[in-house]
Amino acid sequence: MSDWTNLWYVWLILLMVFLLLLCGVSASCIKFCCRKKRLPVETFPRHPCDLTVMGIDSDSTAHSTVT
Repeated sequence: MSDWTNLWYVWLILLMVFLLLLCGVSASCIKFCCRKKRLPVETFPRHPCDLTVMGIDSDSTAHSTVT
């Protein structure tokens, strides 16, 4: 069985994987902190909505035809 110190490429791969994980975690933390400090921005401006209300009482023809 070969000695682990002679397998320099294994240590290089492990170091690369560790650095990639470290960069990913730090980028996620920075993104989370920046998102928390920034004020929420509305993607679509609010437009006034029209609302139509139709009242139906018991004497209307629509109500008597249903019943």
